[in-house]
Amino acid sequence: MTFTTRFAPSPTGPLHLGHAYSALLAYDMAVSEGGDFLLRIEDIDQSRSRAHWEDQIYGDLKWLGLTWPEPVIRQSERQPIYDQALDDLWSRGLLYPCSCNRKDIAAAASAPQEGAPLLGPDGIIYPGTCRVRWQGIDLSRRARPKDQPLRLNIAKAAQLVFGDAKPGGSFPELGLGPMKESGHIAFTPYELQTTIGDFVLSRRDMGTSYHLSVVLDDAAQKITHVVRGQDLFEAARIHVLLQALLDLPTPAYFHHRLIRDDAGKRLAKRDDARAIAKYRAEGASPQDIRAMVGFDPCRSLHR
Repeated sequence: MTFTTRFAPSPTGPLHLGHAYSALLAYDMAVSEGGDFLLRIEDIDQSRSRAHWEDQIYGDLKWLGLTWPEPVIRQSERQPIYDQALDDLWSRGLLYPCSCNRKDIAAAASAPQEGAPLLGPDGIIYPGTCRVRWQGIDLSRRARPKDQPLRLNIAKAAQLVFGDAKPGGSFPELGLGPMKESGHIAFTPYELQTTIGDFVLSRRDMGTSYHLSVVLDDAAQKITHVVRGQDLFEAARIHVLLQALLDLPTPAYFHHRLIRDDAGKRLAKRDDARAIAKYRAEGASPQDIRAMVGFDPCRSLHR
């Protein structure tokens, strides 16, 4: 199988130095292995996505010296694929509608069990309010609702794919997690339930979610190595579970360090001062950008 990486930005703002680092790393890894580097536009959030930001993504990446095959996959054009996966999971009784808002979730989770973590990869761990509400009802006999968020019953899903195996799932980590995790990363069904909880797979305003779309798109593009920031390390367990549920391959993961500002804070799209376009306008070169994000030409892997 061809060594294949990807860079998958959202067109909701300008690319900054953190994006440059991730894109360059994914590109360099693919080139060094004689493989393919792909670009994907993750525009499922149509309320925030803008055409001019997408155009700027292409311009910034080409200026950095990156090339990729056309056409570029855009998530907004793949809703039928996401619907098919949701229908499959719904028919297997793994999804349920959720009417809780953020305030409801925060209130219900304000008194967690002793020792239970409050935050997971998606924020406050969902306390299962609507799961309990639908308990004992065979939702698979009903039509899948299109106007409500849908959550995955993670305990039921983990039992289905992992059974009583300990550990239940795993993934190869070629980079480093936030706590220097590397190598064979294993996790148990119990850890999925207690540190992640029932996560959203379909949002009311999107018809899908990041977790569902990224898993399906990586499989469709035959991505063998997912290169992304350490802030997404914990989400890998979600993605491995979904891959098992949907009979998709699990790629290797390379989580890399985050580019931070002078105060040590992770860069965000609101940090226009670190935008690639700003450096371009000020006369910086692609080599200057590589130096700014700490690329060492003597190293092949940048953690």
